[in-house]
Amino acid sequence: MSAVLEEKIPSEAPLGPSVVNDFSIHVATANGSGSQSSNSILMRAIFQMGIPVSGKNLFPSNIQGLPTWFTIRASKDGFIARRRDVGVLICMNPETAHEDVRTVHPGAAVIYEENLKLHTLRNDVHFYPVPFSKLVLELVHDGKLRRLVVNMIYVGVAAWLLNVDREEIQKALSKQFHGKEKAIEVNWTAIQGGWDWAEQNLKKADPFRLERMNKNAGKVMIDGNAAAAIGCMMAGVNVVAWYPITPSSSLAESLIDFCREYRKDPITGKPTFAIVQAEDELAAAGMILGAGWAGARAMTTTSGPGISLMSEFVGLGYYAEIPAVIFDVQRVGPSTGLPTRTMQGDILSTYCLSQGDAFHILVIPASVEECYTLSMEAFDLAERFQTPVFVMMDLDLGMNNWMAEPFPYPDKGIDRGKVIRTAEEFSAHTQKYKEFARYRDVDGDGIPWRTLPGMIDNPAAAYFTRGSGHTERAAYSERPEDYKNNMDRLSRKFETARLHVPKPVVEGEGSRIGVVQYGSSDFAVQEARAILKRKGIATDCLRIRALPFTPETRHFISQHERVYVVDQNRDGQMFSLLSLEAGPDAARLKSIRHYDGFPLDAETVIEGIEAGEKV
Repeated sequence: MSAVLEEKIPSEAPLGPSVVNDFSIHVATANGSGSQSSNSILMRAIFQMGIPVSGKNLFPSNIQGLPTWFTIRASKDGFIARRRDVGVLICMNPETAHEDVRTVHPGAAVIYEENLKLHTLRNDVHFYPVPFSKLVLELVHDGKLRRLVVNMIYVGVAAWLLNVDREEIQKALSKQFHGKEKAIEVNWTAIQGGWDWAEQNLKKADPFRLERMNKNAGKVMIDGNAAAAIGCMMAGVNVVAWYPITPSSSLAESLIDFCREYRKDPITGKPTFAIVQAEDELAAAGMILGAGWAGARAMTTTSGPGISLMSEFVGLGYYAEIPAVIFDVQRVGPSTGLPTRTMQGDILSTYCLSQGDAFHILVIPASVEECYTLSMEAFDLAERFQTPVFVMMDLDLGMNNWMAEPFPYPDKGIDRGKVIRTAEEFSAHTQKYKEFARYRDVDGDGIPWRTLPGMIDNPAAAYFTRGSGHTERAAYSERPEDYKNNMDRLSRKFETARLHVPKPVVEGEGSRIGVVQYGSSDFAVQEARAILKRKGIATDCLRIRALPFTPETRHFISQHERVYVVDQNRDGQMFSLLSLEAGPDAARLKSIRHYDGFPLDAETVIEGIEAGEKV
């Protein structure tokens, strides 16, 4: 190590015991600097070493220039939620460097541009100054590329420092720039340059390192939006109408790519789908309702502001009973809020979206695997109950990369629900029920039968689709008894849905303490439960996968002295809904709330439970 470097690594930060495969790497850069590729390569290389890993991108909502952070978490135990402490910090943004260094825990390693002189800020962390600005001049001769390729140098430095397999870095680079040989060559030169410089000039003084494991065999890395897009394609989606909005746009964009490749007529080669970028979210909602009414499997994807605009059309879909699937990849609100931060803030408003009395079916995936499977389930539910169904994801799950087992091919057919499609079916229906009445409950479950326009050459199969008051036969009516009869049937249909929506996942050991979570909160809750168990605090948990609540939910609450409900929103929206559901048992419920826009961490859950238990 050079004399200069020895001066910059203070003796007050001793090496200490090794920390292997259990720390976070936090990269601080500027938006638009090209760091996404370098961060993805570093994370994928660790994943390829068999180490459980997750990546979280915290980026600004402007196009370019503001600070952005990317956190890679390696966990030998497979925990992939965000953690508060940072093991390794890579400072590439002068604007935030001082604050970034101040926020890391003692003992952290800090890789930084030597011109920033960050070593003067603290004496309880390990500093590694690197002349990035000089190295990039030597390694990259194209001046236009230097601003982007400089990030690859820190990949090489970090890889050497943390013992990342060099071959895995090269494989990850080839995957990232597949088919772009020039880009691979230029970036590999930068990575090797960073590695070689670090090997020759740095002396490792921190405890963090990575060692090959065998926990990722057969797994893939994918973001939730792409997983949901695959699920939609497998569900047989025909029509997509959407308007771009963060963080849901990549769901539609991925679906476009998949459909173009796989959804073509095998004889003519023509597409068997229609995807329309509408002029706004309101128009998109109208388009999918029209397509659903005509018999298509139709969907849109949006976020909170778009959901607000869709309210009137959603009310039409509920009252006229038209199937459609709406993906809400939630972000921080209200209003524009923080468009690139995560939250579960639309649960309550979406559950009862629309004017008047209305409740909707919500499915809530907690992993990329469930983004895939519950997307398919949503289309079946929409047609079975003839109503808009919402898939409630969030930015953390939708836009970030997660490990997953390969998705299984669907093992059951599509459920179109109570739809009469042929003259023969119509004849059988009228013989059984005397006549066809579009909004009549003939089976006692609140779900009427429907026909599709133009499919049956019989005037008796036609009906008016009304958003206004109507009789069982779909005739216009303002009679109070007709309106009440229809609303009571819709309520009965919603009660039937309790028996058909995805049931919650229950894990228990007979503890007196219960935890209820939903969506991406599950990652942090599972880690918190493991840590609490080591501390002698046993917990059971119930993960909600859908609304309305199924009978298992109320039973779980009644079986525990205290039940902690974990919400990623300020007002405890799921806590409020559960309080209404639980009746006299609502006193057992306690709320844990996290709403700063960052993904939930296990520490927040632990602190909430320990405070409630007065530990």
